[in-house]
Parts: sequence; C-alpha cells; structure tokens
Amino acid sequence: MNAMPSLTAHEAQIVPSHTGQLVDLFRQAWLPVSDRAACLDHDPELFFAESPADVERAKLVCHGCPVREVCLSAAKRRAEPHGVWGGELFVGGVVVARKRPRGRPRKTQIIEAA
Repeated sequence: MNAMPSLTAHEAQIVPSHTGQLVDLFRQAWLPVSDRAACLDHDPELFFAESPADVERAKLVCHGCPVREVCLSAAKRRAEPHGVWGGELFVGGVVVARKRPRGRPRKTQIIEAA
C-alpha cells in the first residue's frame, strides 16, 4: 500500500485540520477515483453536522456518488467513530438510521397523517 500523501502547503492553509485528515483519507483509500467523490464539492463540516437536517442533507449528497459503496465499506472496516460515510450515519462506529435531535425525547409520540 502506498504511503498516505500529505496536504500541500496551500491546502494546509485553506482547510481546518480535520478537513485535511478527511482529504488524506480519501487520497489514501480512493486515490484513483477521489476526484469523482461527490463530497469533495461540499463543505466537510456538513458530513459531521450536529443538526439532523444537515445530516440528512449529507446523506443526499452521497446518494449519487460514484464511490459511495467503496466509501461505505471502508468506513465500516475502519469502524468510523462518527459522521456520514457512503450515505450512512456512523455513531460510535455503528451505522444508525437517524441522528437524534439534542434535548429530551418527547413524552408523547407525534402521529403523522398519511
């Protein structure tokens, strides 16, 4: 396996440190196809968002991505601790269906009209 490429001096100046780590992960795992990853056209913060609505937006970005399956399988293999990878939300290294909003859960359920 190739050594993980590092950011150029220019890239290191314009991206936060965790974003640089994300870019390095893409370069390491999917160097031949990383330039086609849909997430590279979006703010990386979206994929680590606190808001459930932003998490759903990140999942939508992944839906048409040509490297979605590769991304998801690599994230599962690494037991990614958090974030949206391959269109799925990881929390504590496990895929979960939805991000719970902050605060206490409701005492009564909301019934949606069909």
